[in-house]
Amino acid sequence: MPSHGITERSPELVLQRRPFGSWLLGPADQSPKRLRIRLHVLLTVFSIGTHLIGALVTFVLAVFVLPGPSLIDQLQLIDAIIIPLYFVFAMAVCYVWSDRLVRRVTRWIDLERPATRAEQIATLQLPLRLTLIEALLWLGAAVLFTGMTLVLQPENALRVALTVIDGTIITATVSYLLTEFTLRPVAARALVDSPPPRRLLAAGLKARTVFFWAVGSGVPVAGLMLAAVLTLIEGDVTTTRLSVVILALGIVALGNGYLLTMLSARSVVAPVRSVRDALSLIGEGRLDVSIPVFDGTELGSLQAGFNRMAEGLRDRERIRDVFGRYVGPGVVQEALSSDRLGGEERYVAVLFVDLVGSTELALDRPPTEVVQLLNRFFAIVVDEVDRQGGFVNKFAGDAALAIFGAPAELADPAGSALCAGRELARRLDEELPEATAGIGVTAGIVVAGTVGDVRRHEYTVIGDPVNEAARLSELAKSAPGRLMASMAAVDESAPEEAARWQPASEVTVRGRSSPTVLAVPHRL
Repeated sequence: MPSHGITERSPELVLQRRPFGSWLLGPADQSPKRLRIRLHVLLTVFSIGTHLIGALVTFVLAVFVLPGPSLIDQLQLIDAIIIPLYFVFAMAVCYVWSDRLVRRVTRWIDLERPATRAEQIATLQLPLRLTLIEALLWLGAAVLFTGMTLVLQPENALRVALTVIDGTIITATVSYLLTEFTLRPVAARALVDSPPPRRLLAAGLKARTVFFWAVGSGVPVAGLMLAAVLTLIEGDVTTTRLSVVILALGIVALGNGYLLTMLSARSVVAPVRSVRDALSLIGEGRLDVSIPVFDGTELGSLQAGFNRMAEGLRDRERIRDVFGRYVGPGVVQEALSSDRLGGEERYVAVLFVDLVGSTELALDRPPTEVVQLLNRFFAIVVDEVDRQGGFVNKFAGDAALAIFGAPAELADPAGSALCAGRELARRLDEELPEATAGIGVTAGIVVAGTVGDVRRHEYTVIGDPVNEAARLSELAKSAPGRLMASMAAVDESAPEEAARWQPASEVTVRGRSSPTVLAVPHRL
């Protein structure tokens, strides 16, 4: 059963169940053995069915419909034996010849390796080569039956020859479309690493469409013209007989036109629909989409182009994700929206956290152990800062600078920073008892923006609160709880957070001329 919001008609389920446009062709990841069996069955069924129906229609038209002396009255026992015997012979030859050709051209599938460029071209030309085999056998039938008619019934030779040739064209065209349909999974494997070769795009979609139109419309019209010519030759065709001839040929023309148009349209719609369904998934944010390229015309280039586009989007998202890990998602968005140097004044809260005794840690422990400790420390810092909507602007050795309110605005930057400081102090005490850190929090006006050179940017904040937060973290290292804030930040925070803090002493920290009223939490 579909799950996670996937419906029976969802693009994801369609691409999974019908990657080649039909469930008959199986999944994209079927084994070479299953693919070989599927090809064998479908090619055999389509070949026998197409040629059996084509032969019956051609026989009925030649014997019962078209004007001229009756063939059925003059049909001899030898004809009744040779006609079905040749059909069986032709189908046997077609089966063996086609099977050997398919196995030889697609042997790279059994070897489970990518197709070479030459094998790609041979694979995409396989439907045409198989159709030429069938057309050759049909032309053999035209020569054989026309020769027999010339010997036994010369007056009917033209009717038999032209009818069989018309049947050859129509049947071979239908067979080509069905063969191309069957070989889509093979074409997809051949084109998995590269688009269709340009030399195959010369005929292209336009030429193929014109050809199918000509066969679907021109050949039936030629049949009607043949009927008119035969009527003029015979001369004494009754109105009723002529009406039956036109009606029968009209039915055949409509059926042939519908069948060829439907098969041709499906061959065009299938790759377009695969791109449409994949685009729907891309629009939903599913960038891990790839569609099989199974068409040798411009439509195959369209499918390959979509896959290149999806790969480019994945690379872009991967770069954006990596970039975000270094500078923060908010800075990434700021960089994408504007690449100008400079900044703006913003009211922000600043949290500075610094490990106590990092020099002794480096002397007493192996470097790898120190790095592991720092990573655990920074993981807790990033987790709590992100939880409160801030971002870590810098990692400086064993210290970290976090900003709340820039580049993304916050409703209560001071409250968010104070809450992050309390939770960070609590978690470091519980989860990292082997190391202690001083945490300082303050708030004020800073200049936030991009500094550096046009070749190398960095998003940063500059101002007195940054210096004050660093000095408060130094004071906090020797204070109970290892957490200290300025009352300026507490006064600017929401009442709920402000109630968790109380004023302490007043000090003038290094680098500042005005005193700072300190604040400490009631309890962590």
